[in-house]
Amino acid sequence: MDLGLRGKRALVCASSKGLGLGCARALAEAGVDLVMNARGAEALEAAAAAIREEFGVEVTTVAADITSEEGRAAVLEAAGAVDILVNNAGGPPPGMWTDWDRADFIAALDANMLAPIALIKALVPGMMARGWGRVVNITSQSVKSPIPILGLSNAARAGLTGYVAGTSRQVAGKGVTINNLLPGIHATDRAVSLDSGVAEREGITIEQAKEKRCATIPAGRYGTPEEFGAACAFLCSRHAGFIVGQNVLLDGGAVNATL
Repeated sequence: MDLGLRGKRALVCASSKGLGLGCARALAEAGVDLVMNARGAEALEAAAAAIREEFGVEVTTVAADITSEEGRAAVLEAAGAVDILVNNAGGPPPGMWTDWDRADFIAALDANMLAPIALIKALVPGMMARGWGRVVNITSQSVKSPIPILGLSNAARAGLTGYVAGTSRQVAGKGVTINNLLPGIHATDRAVSLDSGVAEREGITIEQAKEKRCATIPAGRYGTPEEFGAACAFLCSRHAGFIVGQNVLLDGGAVNATL
């Protein structure tokens, strides 16, 4: 399928590895030039070099913390006028509700709610003026089904979801769509971290922790960054212009819900 994206320009945040890298690679395969951002310069440059070599697109890299004002300023200066924004940031640490204080919540909101909103406010007006744009926010399945040990993530990502629900409908008439992708567990460093925590708490191996989690997923496995990236690329495509303000689960059926 021709996604109609060749020659477009995208900013993909936190894209040196994991789901962000999956999205960057899928967009590059569709012919999109990239601005890639991550905090770690070494991994970012390696990922960018591989994409340039494999897909022949232009890739600009910005090693910066997208959750800080200084980091966003550097990324926005390098990005310029982009057609596509993929918002992504690592989730806050797991824990119990008794563990968190105000500073923990502020950090979670900065990373997983306020930073994406700031980038939307900075880049969507230009998309509207040009008559076309796509924003995809990587959130979490916890928006639809809260995960008790990820209360910080539940709260911050739900806030972003509420913001998108209203804002997406205000900009759709100008050719700009905003949607959210809600990943369940995928084979990334985040999964390793969560499985390691389970293994430590329960006195089992990481492999056993993964097997236990896979047993709760109807698909019987973890998702891959490649299939997640493909879903992102479709939402950015010319075929997705009538998809507005939606929350798309990619969780292998783990969330047991009718809607």
